[in-house]
Amino acid sequence: MHALEQKILNEGIVLSNNVLKVDAFLNHQIDPVLMQQIGQEFAARFKDAGITKIITIEASGIAPAVMAGLELGVQVIFARKYQSLTLKDDLYRAKVYSFTKQTESTIAISNKHIHSTDKVLVIDDFLANGQAALGLADLIHQANAEVVGIGIVIEKSFQTGRDLLLDKGYRVESLARIASLDNEKVTFVK
Repeated sequence: MHALEQKILNEGIVLSNNVLKVDAFLNHQIDPVLMQQIGQEFAARFKDAGITKIITIEASGIAPAVMAGLELGVQVIFARKYQSLTLKDDLYRAKVYSFTKQTESTIAISNKHIHSTDKVLVIDDFLANGQAALGLADLIHQANAEVVGIGIVIEKSFQTGRDLLLDKGYRVESLARIASLDNEKVTFVK
């Protein structure tokens, strides 16, 4: 997706050979026009998948997931990374390791919002090692629902996430695929 790649080149900051900071438009401040375009792109790529729900993890996946949900006309569920007073019973839970934060979290969704008849699209902001997507897929499988695909805004293709997800049989659609972050420069997969 050309607009996203340009935004990464213009406003992304390479912090190391493994970390790209995109808080100017995706995971702290949000560019709503770009998010709308991202939602439209995900909707176009998955339009024939029969999607009934979209699931993401709070917080950075919410904006692209909501925009895709708006385009597809489906509900969006976001898995919480912590337990709240209002979300404590009848939950599906999974463990997720965050590459960026270097911590493990338990994510949860209410079993009232996802059912065995659902065809679910996973959307997340980044794909590095695939753990967030696998955790979300685990929640979907606990509900006996179907994962129809995984939509990623930015994929770090030099890490193992894509291969892990493909090996498990998931369809992966990434809007921007980064080949490397070497020497503080972003290079995209051609």
